[in-house]
Amino acid sequence: MTLQALDLTEVLVGLPGWAAVPGDRPAIARALKFADFNAAFAFMTAVALLADKMDHHPEWSNVYNRVDILLTTHDAGGVTDNDIRMARFIDETAARLGGQ
Repeated sequence: MTLQALDLTEVLVGLPGWAAVPGDRPAIARALKFADFNAAFAFMTAVALLADKMDHHPEWSNVYNRVDILLTTHDAGGVTDNDIRMARFIDETAARLGGQ
């Protein structure tokens, strides 16, 4: 299945909390903060399970209770439906685990 890069402006309408990352490889990004390291790690574990199942992995970093996430589809050269699906899951999981 070939993935098509989407217009970032349109993508962000449905994803509050996410921001456009322009450049050679357009992406969307979000920074989250949790109560502590355990909550941040639980969040990352839940997202990692979906990422593995989708074979679509975020670029992210974690420092104590902070998680910075960047989503893009390398093969398509931008943001695709896979990134939107991942972003929505990230939002739902963060809300459930107290991320803000």
